[in-house]
Amino acid sequence: MVKFALRLKAELEGVTDLKPVDEPESPFEYTFIIECTNCREEHAKPVNINRFESHDITGSRGEASFVFRCKMCKSEHSSSIVRTDDSYSPESEGKFVDILIIDARGMEFKKFIPEGLFQCKGADSKAKFTEVDLSEGEWYDYDDDAGAEVSITNVEWSLNRF
Repeated sequence: MVKFALRLKAELEGVTDLKPVDEPESPFEYTFIIECTNCREEHAKPVNINRFESHDITGSRGEASFVFRCKMCKSEHSSSIVRTDDSYSPESEGKFVDILIIDARGMEFKKFIPEGLFQCKGADSKAKFTEVDLSEGEWYDYDDDAGAEVSITNVEWSLNRF
């Protein structure tokens, strides 16, 4: 088993507590490019992993968030994901913050694709932004309560083994 951390770094202007919208009633579909560690074949398409789903592992009593069989070598692999309690705030600027912990068996996580909605709060107001799209690496809006523009820019994602 290999553990990975999905890490986020960004520049926040007027907002705080950036994190995925990831609740049981509205789960975040984490999208990754993965590779089989047995034959080194990259999966043909990006895969979506939902932390609230559970799939049986063949020949085991265990379950995982994601299970797949490599088309090339026919090996079955699995991974489980756990959301951290961390969110990205202005105090984190310039540093990566762990957003998700991944336990992977037989697969390498190569790249995260930030499709889906994120949320944050106004740094100087009670405004809540629940439809933040970071797929382009930046987001801009206006905080009516604070009377100021808000933004998230220079978004970087990292997948680190530990």
